[in-house]
Amino acid sequence: MKSIASNSDELERRRERLLRILSVATFLIFFQGYMVAPMLPHLAAYFGVTLAMIGLVIPAYLIPYGVSTLFYGLLSDRIGRRRILLASLVAFVILTALTATSQNASQLIVWRLLTGIGASGVVPLALALIGVLFPYEKRGRPLGWLFGAMAGGMAFGSTFGVLLEPLVSWRGLFVVVSGFGLVALALLMPHAEMLGEAPATRTITPRDVLAGYTSLLADPRGARTYLYVFLNSIFHSGVFTWLGLYFSRRYGLGEVGIGLALLGYGVPGFLLGPAIGRAADRWGRRWLIPTGLGIAALSAGALVQQLPILAAAVALTVLSLGYDMTQPLFAGIVTSLNPKRAGQAMGLNVFALFTGFGIGSFLFGAALHWGFPAALVVFASVQIVAALTAFALFRSEIRIGVGHVERVNRSEPYG
Repeated sequence: MKSIASNSDELERRRERLLRILSVATFLIFFQGYMVAPMLPHLAAYFGVTLAMIGLVIPAYLIPYGVSTLFYGLLSDRIGRRRILLASLVAFVILTALTATSQNASQLIVWRLLTGIGASGVVPLALALIGVLFPYEKRGRPLGWLFGAMAGGMAFGSTFGVLLEPLVSWRGLFVVVSGFGLVALALLMPHAEMLGEAPATRTITPRDVLAGYTSLLADPRGARTYLYVFLNSIFHSGVFTWLGLYFSRRYGLGEVGIGLALLGYGVPGFLLGPAIGRAADRWGRRWLIPTGLGIAALSAGALVQQLPILAAAVALTVLSLGYDMTQPLFAGIVTSLNPKRAGQAMGLNVFALFTGFGIGSFLFGAALHWGFPAALVVFASVQIVAALTAFALFRSEIRIGVGHVERVNRSEPYG
């Protein structure tokens, strides 16, 4: 009995170490994705192009990232998570380093596009792996770690990107991030066997693929979850991507000041992500999801006002809390939709997430034609409608029954 308990404890320790390594990799991917956001004016001047053109470096990374996750999820269901996840992390390391060789804005955009394609297997497969390593009623905390790493990467990338750029240059930033990615890869290798072997399944045909996605989207629980992942990511990416320009225009901040102002965005996820996940595990997602949507909408609405700069930074921090109370909880629902096609289900989730990120940054940039107040009002208004509607749409996500087991979809797996 003592030996069994000892083996169980060791497995638990290895599982927790793997969770933290995957969180580090996730952090780096989002750090790289958003470290250029506050440097857009600097990069536009450096390459002698318009702000609108250099702004494409963000959707050029995020949208291909989102589209590629659909294919990586399918491949993982066929040949296993381990090969895809490790190959994708290797691609992230190499392509991030090569981005530093860009000689003009067009090359920078192309390298970002290729990096988005190559690196997009890490996050969705890490999220799918949580569905294998942790039972549904305990997934909130580990998902909180991963989504906290996402939010932290966005915030710290935006902050330390501009803080470090004068010291190492924008090219040096890409090299440094690539180096840290290599360290994460080295730390992950001893745990590679926990990433999963290739499943013993029949060949996946296009008909199987279509049937899988049709099944996920035909299920009302899956359809509403994916829709909210998409809309919520449009809102958060749209607002956050352009906040550097917001602080520059409204408060006259330079790059360093902008970076410090944006730092608060990742604080709630970094500090509270696992706690929010535990709350979801304990009480369900019925109230947390619409509350998180509403908090984010009100925070964006507050930025319309002529707030003191400290109050604006606080509103930004609360905006981040809204993200941390929604996207990890959506991912928890997705992990329960179809265990036999976990890669495909999570691939569709991350596709909605990153495609929304890319579209959001583009749409908000287009809305800036009317000015920041109008753009913020439009985005906040749509978000508050989504929050009010969520009370009805997610009312079944509650803790019920003996042992407080959350209601999940009991339909038969497809494929």
